[in-house]
Amino acid sequence: MEKLWFLFLVLCFSLLSFTIEGLGVNWGTMATHKLPPDTVVQMLKDNGIKKVKLFDADQSTMSALAGTEIEVMVAIPNDQLAVMNDYDRAKDWVKRNVTRYIFNGGVNIKYVAVGNEPFLQSYNNSFLNITLPALQNIQNALNEAGHGDSIKATVPLNADVYNSPVSNPVPSAGRFRTDISDLMTQIVQFLNKNNAPFTVNIYPFLSLYADQNFPVDFAFFDGTANPTTDTGNGIQYSNVFDANFDTLVSALKSVGFGDMPILVGEVGWPTDGDKNANVALAQRFYNGLLPRLAANKGTPLRPGYLEVYLFGLIDEDAKSIAPGNFERHWGIFRYDGQPKFLLDISGQGQNTLLVAAKNVQYLPQRWCVFNPNAKDLSKLADNINYACTFSDCTTLGYQSSCGNLDTQGNASYAFNMYFQAQNQQDMSCNFEGLAMVTTQNASQGNCNFTIQIALSSSFRPSLMVSAFVLVLMLFFV
Repeated sequence: MEKLWFLFLVLCFSLLSFTIEGLGVNWGTMATHKLPPDTVVQMLKDNGIKKVKLFDADQSTMSALAGTEIEVMVAIPNDQLAVMNDYDRAKDWVKRNVTRYIFNGGVNIKYVAVGNEPFLQSYNNSFLNITLPALQNIQNALNEAGHGDSIKATVPLNADVYNSPVSNPVPSAGRFRTDISDLMTQIVQFLNKNNAPFTVNIYPFLSLYADQNFPVDFAFFDGTANPTTDTGNGIQYSNVFDANFDTLVSALKSVGFGDMPILVGEVGWPTDGDKNANVALAQRFYNGLLPRLAANKGTPLRPGYLEVYLFGLIDEDAKSIAPGNFERHWGIFRYDGQPKFLLDISGQGQNTLLVAAKNVQYLPQRWCVFNPNAKDLSKLADNINYACTFSDCTTLGYQSSCGNLDTQGNASYAFNMYFQAQNQQDMSCNFEGLAMVTTQNASQGNCNFTIQIALSSSFRPSLMVSAFVLVLMLFFV
């Protein structure tokens, strides 16, 4: 009887700890108030997440990952690609950001991401001539340092580097973008030579965002009444992820590398900042994606195992919103490491709340809101604009979580976001007499008025930065 009970406990533990083999997450850190790296790493461990993709090689992040056995993709930002065209500088980068962490109990580095979507058309060819040399130098430096067999350099690319012709818009007709076709062929050849994967970021949400006529159901995995048939091979596609991925498979085949390993560097769904960015649709998306990954279903042209990194782990309130307000809301966790919705990252369909970040320290329960006794409202709009310029007001947009507030509600939300971004400094809640501090929770309905994370001393801004902000406050407010 005791043996049966023991086996039962082992089975329960194995079910609880089961995660999808190829599943990882993107850990972005573009936030005004970051969770401590140790806190985030513990959250990864608590949730059984065994792969993480970074966007830099920050020492505190890498140190926190040491000894965890979590597979890591460390990164070189786009603004460092030119420097990496110098082989000596590339060797130095590998020494400082890879070799120093390769020891017993160190960091389990598996990939180096050379740049991030460097061929986006919005970059106007800024990185066109420097990405391949940087990739070559980093991989060669890894090889020279003795890491090349276990650590591969790759370039995370946006799905816009390939497409199908307008005259035949089907996956089997996929080709690399004509303006970079020769360059992409060289990159693929180099990746193949070094047994490195092709890394692509695929965002079904962006298909929906970019085209108001895009069929909504085609962005998800739970079926569509009107599947698309590829006239080139008769395959039916019921979702844009499969169609997009197989367009890449066809593009690789067209240059002679149809069997090259493909790693999906980013895929996810935002929860705010747009009419289609909400918790319900994010949950629908993940409830379709994760079981497919767990079942190793793959795509029609590439069935089987896929390595996929969810984007992203935590919301980032300092990301650029040039692509859209949703950019700051990709996380499956809120800014403070609290789970947003029920999810099963084992892909078994048993949705529960993920394990939250532990021991998070917050600022005091104080909010900055519109002062109902304010007399002169002529400068209200200017002050709201100022507050939103230096904080995150993306949830105030149309059909976003705070999109139904009245004018005073908009002012309160904007003032509070600025107040929290400035660590609740009393002088940051003035706005020419239009604001006041309150200890009453100012949240309204589904609109959450944030209390920010308390920054540890190591994350506090320098005195010079604080003085600069203070001068700006005195000048504008």
